[in-house]
Amino acid sequence: MAEKTKKSNKKQDAPKEKAKKEVVEEKVTPRLFEKYKTEIAPALMKQFSYKSVMEVPKLSKIVVNMGVGAAVQDSKILDEAIKDLETITGQKASVRTSKKAISNFKLREGIKIGAVVTLRRERMYEFLDRLVTVVMPRIRDFRGVSDKSFDGRGNYTLGVKEQVIFPEINIDKITKVLGMDITFVTSSKTDNEAYELLKAFKFPFTKKEIFNG
Repeated sequence: MAEKTKKSNKKQDAPKEKAKKEVVEEKVTPRLFEKYKTEIAPALMKQFSYKSVMEVPKLSKIVVNMGVGAAVQDSKILDEAIKDLETITGQKASVRTSKKAISNFKLREGIKIGAVVTLRRERMYEFLDRLVTVVMPRIRDFRGVSDKSFDGRGNYTLGVKEQVIFPEINIDKITKVLGMDITFVTSSKTDNEAYELLKAFKFPFTKKEIFNG
């Protein structure tokens, strides 16, 4: 009798296990990552005459940093900044504290003054895709971004004045307009290589400068 009960339980559990397997969704590869593998990487390899695929520059990570100086007087502003940053990036933010005390700004060491999110892999490409195709066109009187913000080591930083350009942010619910810095870290050895990499991702640069190195 006990054996029959075990067999019947197995039959009842079988449909449940099958249902669980069906719920699992397939992982979707970001559009820009596919474009990098099939179009951008081969084009860059030909353009710069790389001998190995490993030499081809790639996007390593995107760091979104939001400094909130006003948080020294009102900590609630930082809480709102963190919430907005997490809404924009879809990832939990890390709080940044002051390393030094500055009396002129009434700043003590260890005070929470900002938040940062580091995006990698799928989320990095998805964020870049939204930034280029949706967010930037929403900027009023947008004419492209400057190509003078490279750091000499193949990394580029974009300054954003208002978080409301992101469609995820409800402008009616914000109490303070905040800016942020978005840094694109690449494996490029020169700024010129990094420029061509970001340009291939349809980064809307205003003009091309001649980089040394």
